[in-house]
Amino acid sequence: MTDYDVLRVFCGPNGGYGNELGVVRDGSVLPERSDRQALAAKLGFSETVFVDDPERGVIDIYTPTLRLPFAGHPCVGTAWLLDVPELVTPAGVVGARLDGEFSWIEARAEWAPPRTLRRYGTAAEVDALDVPPPGEWIYAWAWEDEAAGRIRARAFPGRNDGIDEDEATGAAAILLTDLLGRALNITQGKGSQILTAPQPHGWVEVGGRVFLER
Repeated sequence: MTDYDVLRVFCGPNGGYGNELGVVRDGSVLPERSDRQALAAKLGFSETVFVDDPERGVIDIYTPTLRLPFAGHPCVGTAWLLDVPELVTPAGVVGARLDGEFSWIEARAEWAPPRTLRRYGTAAEVDALDVPPPGEWIYAWAWEDEAAGRIRARAFPGRNDGIDEDEATGAAAILLTDLLGRALNITQGKGSQILTAPQPHGWVEVGGRVFLER
């Protein structure tokens, strides 16, 4: 089995929850895309990252069924693990920084894959949702405290790849921040926390806590 690290990204204030991420630090051991896709499917994380140049931060991201040009929680976690000022993805160069307990990246909303952002009236409605049928990537959200920018969200990838619900989703948080035009404090899934902030010229920062699982 190829060596890989397991991180939890966007953990809650007590260090719990977060979305698991697989990171293969030495991407040269699996240079072929088909082999990378096969490993990502075998590991079964929502995303697995292959690092092709650790000093420059060149990375390649896969779900269990497809390759992504950009994704939020893989970039936040990998930037923290490699401790680099930027990551190079197929979508573009992602800025990265550490600020206390939070790892941040800066990316553009247009890099994020399409998502259906579906607003609900209350956080309780979001909590009560059943997993929808496959076919549409849905980010369900509601205000918990609009004045404070606090949001309750759940994410349903709809890919029929074994990931029925995504515990924490950086790309969707970027899209929602771009739509609302304000900083957000998002509680997603069972207890993950995602912080965001719009930046000048169409950029969005997204950050959270990262822990090394193994």
